[in-house]
Amino acid sequence: MKISPTLPSIAAALLALGGCAPSKEDLQLPPPPKAETQVDLQRFAGSEIGAPIGDRRPWVTHVRAVDLDQDGRLDAIGCEAKDSEVIWLRQLPDGSFQEIVIATQAQAPVHAEAYDLDADGDLDLLVSCMNIVFPNNDKIGTLMVLENDGSQNFTQRILLEKVDRVTDARAADLDKDGDLDLVVGQFGYDQGEVRWMRNLGNWNFESQTVLQLSGTINVTVDDYNGDGWLDFAALVSQQWEEIHLFENDGNGSFKKSRVIWGSANDDYAVSGMSSADLNRDGKPDLVFTNGDGFGPNPVPGPRPWHGIQWLENKGSGYFKYHRIADLGGAYSPVALDIDHDGDTDLLALSSFNDWSNPQAESLMLYENDGRMNFQATVLAHEPIQLLSIDAGDFDGSGRYSIVSGGLHAYQPYERMSRFMIWRPQ
Repeated sequence: MKISPTLPSIAAALLALGGCAPSKEDLQLPPPPKAETQVDLQRFAGSEIGAPIGDRRPWVTHVRAVDLDQDGRLDAIGCEAKDSEVIWLRQLPDGSFQEIVIATQAQAPVHAEAYDLDADGDLDLLVSCMNIVFPNNDKIGTLMVLENDGSQNFTQRILLEKVDRVTDARAADLDKDGDLDLVVGQFGYDQGEVRWMRNLGNWNFESQTVLQLSGTINVTVDDYNGDGWLDFAALVSQQWEEIHLFENDGNGSFKKSRVIWGSANDDYAVSGMSSADLNRDGKPDLVFTNGDGFGPNPVPGPRPWHGIQWLENKGSGYFKYHRIADLGGAYSPVALDIDHDGDTDLLALSSFNDWSNPQAESLMLYENDGRMNFQATVLAHEPIQLLSIDAGDFDGSGRYSIVSGGLHAYQPYERMSRFMIWRPQ
């Protein structure tokens, strides 16, 4: 049984034990179309942003591109788990970034999303905190809000505490009453859960547990069955290696839930999930990576079955599995039309690779040919051990830049980064 605190955003960086061959089911899956991997190290130029890395070993568990102060310039939000800080990388008029710490003693934050949670016209931050990133059974998880006063001064509000370690939370109006409810994933360790929290107003929430399993990494929200009500999905690791769908019954309840994908390989190492209409048929699909890479060796690394894949939404809450590509240590899938040709491409990281090989891929692009075949291109070999990426139009040019965060919990402690922006060339 694996004993990791894998994130999304995090932390495969923190699994232990494990190691088994791929399941028969995995080996029998049809391989993706084969195409030679390209290398284009000039397509994006990476540069450090924020405070200098200095002699520290960063533990950036999550980055998100968002215009936090709504001044028309895209910023970035970062979670630094080792320093227990939430960081605002504010973009200045000259394109540089000012680092502003907006929360200290944040109990090992691992995921942050921006929403106007109190409907006052500015963006607040919903922050998931593990408290301790390495395996721990204690009820030490916290879900907090950094409430914006409109001038980017933030007040910390605790919405959930003393629970299994929290790894992801999303806000959406699940019951159609006009305010934002919450979906929360809790990795825990031996115990974990998924819950939704009905907004009662004035920062009060009614909490309902819908799944009691350890290992939830990410949750996503969308209308997956096309009935006009928002549903949610959960990516669950540990020995489960499953994706669960929770369908809204239209009465403020999620009694119908089921596994829509799973692997019999308990070292499959799912590592991140996002929701996107990948084939542009009007139905939201799920894109997910597997790449935790931990095994019996003290240094984590790639496995033959690691990679990136998608679940095609066939309607009525049913999905079809497709493998996109092999990628050792795969993490942080991001869907976007990066080349503006009308179809959806993918970005991903190799967080855990053979870093003794200078040609090991770190940042990857998968370009869609319009027929759901994906051309793999290596964008960077270093820095290594990137854990989280996001993308957006940072310069107003209409082109996408990438923001990344590095987590350096394992050797080699070299070619490190903290926060970077990758601008198209």
